[in-house]
Amino acid sequence: MSMLGGLGILLLLLLLSMCDAGEAAEEAKKKKPVKVSGPATKLTVPSNYDTALGWEAPDASAEYALAQSSGLVGYVERAGEFQYRLRVVEAKTGTTKWAGDPFRPLSAPGSFPRLLSVSKGDRQYFVAWSYGSTAGEGLNSTGTFVSLDIYDTTDGNRRRVEVPWSDAPIVTGTGPGILIADGKAKNAVVDPETGEVSSTPADKLGYPSGCTNCRTLPEVLGVTDKGLLVGGVQEFWIRGGWFSRTVAPSGANATSGLPTAVTSKHVLARWHHAPKAKKAATHEIWAVHALDTGKIVVQAECRRPTIAPSEYPAAAVSPDGRYLVSGALAFDLKEKKGYCFEDPDGSNRLTLVSVGDEGIVYGAAGARSARDALAGAGAPLTVDMFTGEPELLEPNMRLPQAETLGIGLFRWTDAKDRRHLIAYRIAE
Repeated sequence: MSMLGGLGILLLLLLLSMCDAGEAAEEAKKKKPVKVSGPATKLTVPSNYDTALGWEAPDASAEYALAQSSGLVGYVERAGEFQYRLRVVEAKTGTTKWAGDPFRPLSAPGSFPRLLSVSKGDRQYFVAWSYGSTAGEGLNSTGTFVSLDIYDTTDGNRRRVEVPWSDAPIVTGTGPGILIADGKAKNAVVDPETGEVSSTPADKLGYPSGCTNCRTLPEVLGVTDKGLLVGGVQEFWIRGGWFSRTVAPSGANATSGLPTAVTSKHVLARWHHAPKAKKAATHEIWAVHALDTGKIVVQAECRRPTIAPSEYPAAAVSPDGRYLVSGALAFDLKEKKGYCFEDPDGSNRLTLVSVGDEGIVYGAAGARSARDALAGAGAPLTVDMFTGEPELLEPNMRLPQAETLGIGLFRWTDAKDRRHLIAYRIAE
């Protein structure tokens, strides 16, 4: 009996060790590090980046997410033939903080899910989302929905939320909730903390009294602590809060406000001059408004473009929140300075794509969009926010998509059409 008991204990210990080994192997697989000894890929980048220091994630998603306060970068990697995993690394070193379990998105086979970040209070979340149906019936059929995997950046805890949705979705995370919209009045807001989904019908969007423009083609643009940000044909408002007509710039036509870009704290809007103003026919006013009050933080005056874009560029903000750039516009929110980079006739606009805490802006001349500029289109350049003077770079220079905690993030696609996320240390 004692021999059998001893044999049983040995077998039990063996089984436990095998389980521990399996769990350790799985954990090691999930924590596969990126290359932290220095990026293997040496791109031609501005001289203030050291290409020998940093890290590289090969075959990563086109999109990544930043948690500025905690210094984390999230990206999606392949975890099987049609499965993917969210990996979160420390921005400074590229060392894995945590990695999520594999999942299969609703998007077409072989397509990475989309990725964004969202903050609520002092908590930050990364959100991997996709759109489609589980039956494979196609995006325009019934039964389609938006699937969101919401991760707490501190520990990787995941919450799955599925929202029925019939039209191609626009999903953003600039506010304390995740906004799903259709470019019109339809909306759904997902609370990243609880997973609760809420929506506001088109007839309950809080149209300001006497605003006929507000009821024409209303569009839900963002989520704020004060309520939904909504825009009409030429005016905009916070549902239950402020109204653009009451915060218009001095000398502007108060009923001409058009929001073009939204961040977590600000909305950039274009305004026409008052009809009888001297520059009414030639210039426009661009103002950065605080989201909580609508008050103007800073503004600039630009010549009217010959042709208005079909889609206005998104805004990029420096890690410390001091600088904001969008298209040909750059603003120093602390010093209340605004720049509009253009020729005297309003042509040859620059496309600005990113800005760092030191006030160095990156962009290109002759590029149609920020995406094209980051892909190498146009003539790359930098702008010093302290002087407002652009400086051309070498023609083949790569531009950083963002900066955070002393590193610049770059994208590169290799000969096998695999995307690489590369971090270069900012030279001291």
